[in-house]
Amino acid sequence: MSGNGRAIKAQGLRFSYNSREILKGLDFEIRKGEMFFIVGPNGSGKSTLLKCLNGILKPRGAVYIGKDELCKLSKNELAKIIGYVPQRSEINHLTVFDTILLGRKPHLKWGISDRDIEVVNKAIDLLELNELAFRRLTELSGGELQKVVIARALAQEPKIILLDEPTNNLDLKNQIEVMKILERIVREQGISAVITMHDLNVASLYADTIVMLKDGKIVVKGGVEVLNPENIEKVYGVKVSVISLNGKPLVVPS
Repeated sequence: MSGNGRAIKAQGLRFSYNSREILKGLDFEIRKGEMFFIVGPNGSGKSTLLKCLNGILKPRGAVYIGKDELCKLSKNELAKIIGYVPQRSEINHLTVFDTILLGRKPHLKWGISDRDIEVVNKAIDLLELNELAFRRLTELSGGELQKVVIARALAQEPKIILLDEPTNNLDLKNQIEVMKILERIVREQGISAVITMHDLNVASLYADTIVMLKDGKIVVKGGVEVLNPENIEKVYGVKVSVISLNGKPLVVPS
């Protein structure tokens, strides 16, 4: 169940690379405490949209973070509100602890405080990284590294977390662990999670709201019921069957 109030609102959101328009006038709202999934084929604009919501890219139109317009927030102010987990993260020789501590950067004043250490340890506990805390990133598996990157974003104490394909390249066990952790964070802390996803069945399991993008436009937006054969064929150009499993739509080949 999504929370009350608005976390993000986009009005007429557009973005172009050179003369090629990638996002074509998107309008939507994301509620507080909501699992908001963005799905669509490659090239539909999913990753670009996340970067526009994070201020990495400068779109046309208006984006509101709560009551504030995105373009009027400083990078530091924005980093206290939005955590971002990209598709690919750089691997360096820092330890897990020090990497997560980097998430405290927007909050640091004259040095690292007891509060900063407390927040980092809480993120480590939440992502079950205690045994890895002093291992270096170069020693981690893909699933372990993904948890570290999520923990670093959570150390920012954001109200919104943006995740670009968070289960990409993870095995089934790590996919399930990462999604259950994200769901728990959203439900317990009231954070809004905005997640791009290729796997429609993962979106079906965890989404409060799903937006289906094609060619930079929103084709349909709603609950998991939008994952029906007609919409999937319209967006992906393939015929599928959709069956119900435990009250959730399950997409299977026709």
